[in-house]
Amino acid sequence: MSGEGRRQEIRNLLQVRPLSVTELAERYDVSESTIRRDLTRLSESGEIVRTYGGALSSGGEEQTLLERESVARAEKSSIARAAEAHVKDCRLILLDAGTTAGALASRLATHHQLAVATPGLTSVGILAGMPGIELIVLGGAVRPTSLGMIGPLAESAVARLTADAVFLGADGVVAGRGICEAQPEQASLKQLMVERSAAAYVLVHAEKLGRESSHWWTTFTRPWTLITDASATEAQLAPFRADPLCTVELADAFG
Repeated sequence: MSGEGRRQEIRNLLQVRPLSVTELAERYDVSESTIRRDLTRLSESGEIVRTYGGALSSGGEEQTLLERESVARAEKSSIARAAEAHVKDCRLILLDAGTTAGALASRLATHHQLAVATPGLTSVGILAGMPGIELIVLGGAVRPTSLGMIGPLAESAVARLTADAVFLGADGVVAGRGICEAQPEQASLKQLMVERSAAAYVLVHAEKLGRESSHWWTTFTRPWTLITDASATEAQLAPFRADPLCTVELADAFG
């Protein structure tokens, strides 16, 4: 295959999901340096966005919840297992919308004497009616892509409580900068959730490390914990380890 043909295929593949340099090199049986040159050319033309260790599409529609559920299922499960350990001494937590948060909600369903406040309809469906859970729904306008609620109604509810911890998902996370989202209302709600919580945890699988494709940011001005899966490379993790506010926790893939 010619270089141009390979780059065209890479463009199409990245429309489906982000890919790493290693994955692409194995797929096309070429060196990683060749793939890096391909990605550099594509990023220079604005067709893709480079991330630590790979790339993602710079355009296209936001993935639906169903599409996200099929991505990195094992990794999200391991992250949820690691995050659950931080719920042990909590009485009230804030739980974000999204598929990784939903994986954590499934693990919380058997907990007792725990209040969970969430804008995520996925987590609401999992936790509603669980005898040991006091479920607080942060109502607002529903985003069809994530089934998460946003806007002034959700923010007003968050402003009236304090939580022991918040567990956040994200489109991407960048050391020293924070987490990014597709809409300003999402970033605004997450910022308030952080401010109203004693501890903050960001739950993202490795492909989202260093990703900054979305335009709206939630920042951290005090300590927070990044929980990611064991496939994260040291190159991806190094900026977070160097961030004095960030504690890095790798989820054990084998539980």
